[in-house]
Amino acid sequence: MLFSGIPFLYYFFPVALALYFAAPRKLRNIALLITSLIFYYYGEQNRVILLLASVAVGYVAGRIIDKYRGTSKTKLALGMAIALNLLMLGFFKYADFFISNINALLNTNIPLLRISLPLGISFFVFQTISYVVDVYRGLPAGKNPAEFAMYVSMFPQLVAGPIVRYNTVAEAIKNRVHSFDDFAKGVGRFVVGLAKKVLIANALGELSATMLTTGEPSVLSHWLAIFSYLLQIYFDFSGYSDMAIGLGRMFGFHFDENFNYPFIADSVSDFWRRWHISMGTWFREYLYIPLGGNRVSKLKWVRNIFIVWFCTGLWHGANWNFIIWGLYFGILLTVEKLFTGKYVSKAPKFIRHIYTMTLVFFSFVIFYIESLPDMWTHLKGMFGALSIPAFNFESLYYLRSYSLLLIAACIGSTPLLKNLVNRLKTKVNINNSMIVLEPVFYAVLMLVTTGYLVDSSFNPFLYFRF
Repeated sequence: MLFSGIPFLYYFFPVALALYFAAPRKLRNIALLITSLIFYYYGEQNRVILLLASVAVGYVAGRIIDKYRGTSKTKLALGMAIALNLLMLGFFKYADFFISNINALLNTNIPLLRISLPLGISFFVFQTISYVVDVYRGLPAGKNPAEFAMYVSMFPQLVAGPIVRYNTVAEAIKNRVHSFDDFAKGVGRFVVGLAKKVLIANALGELSATMLTTGEPSVLSHWLAIFSYLLQIYFDFSGYSDMAIGLGRMFGFHFDENFNYPFIADSVSDFWRRWHISMGTWFREYLYIPLGGNRVSKLKWVRNIFIVWFCTGLWHGANWNFIIWGLYFGILLTVEKLFTGKYVSKAPKFIRHIYTMTLVFFSFVIFYIESLPDMWTHLKGMFGALSIPAFNFESLYYLRSYSLLLIAACIGSTPLLKNLVNRLKTKVNINNSMIVLEPVFYAVLMLVTTGYLVDSSFNPFLYFRF
């Protein structure tokens, strides 16, 4: 069930919200748990058992670790919980990838399992693992199994994040406070995220797909395909994160931000402090630091960086292009930290920004095009190394048709609009008007977005496949 779908917006969510606030305060976690399981069952049917299995393993392991601290049982429980969750993730997400590579390497003919990827498995497995590790590090374990199940399965962030750490919501699980102001801000955040997804990301996705598969390619069409995809994936995923954060706020939870305007970054390190923050935090806290981080020899430190970025790439998908994409950033970050960083930091900010976004731009060629031969062909096309024109009628037509959208997307990916609105709100007369103007704006935006949803058949969430 998509957040940006009519069934969710006008059937499931209003009912879930009504049931939640109609329930007595002590039963609201149960109400949210039940609606979350229904939400997941709607899309995955019997695979809800996988979600419940991850919950059960995490809960039992947490209780054992909490009860037997300082004994060998804690390490055993930790190891078993991590292993079982990773085995589940590995089987469903990577089995066919490993089989196909074994077949190619050994010239065997092992049949593929052709198992579809359960929605959200990369997110809820990581969330369960983070909880068990945090309990091992000293966090008190949750005692109520229903509350823990609600934490893992909460539908606002279940299928595409952000990855929420237990310690950030533990107090809210037991004693959250609801207010009209919080609810209103949650609604606004959700509507903005929905608009980013439906009005911007979906349209950019159509442009990108058209330019990538056109029968009359040009250098311009190759560049447009990647540029529109880069913006699409940002508005798609940041839009989903906005919706998740907004939904959480309506239910009294304050999830951490997942994006912080990554396209204004002035270094590759800065970009990754701003892009998919919850994932980057997870790999730092639960892989990089346990490996020793930067508190080891320089050689081991480089090793740690490459292990983390190999796993980051693999987490995004069972294909070599994702692994190459991860290692590409591993190389960039290593070079930046060891050699170029001190020189780049002295350059003017706009030079640092151009340097960063150029490297990021080409990373999404790797990320977008899964076939390595097709990736190489696309790169050659971008630099005129194929027998194609610099531009043609079709590519110019699409550039003109989508120019306003591309400009709006570029502006929307920066804090310019947010800063402008905040500046207007500081003025007393404007701030008073906002009491009326803000809800009217969100209502109109919701109506326009609904109209687009009714007319459009193109509405995927890119990160569902990760």
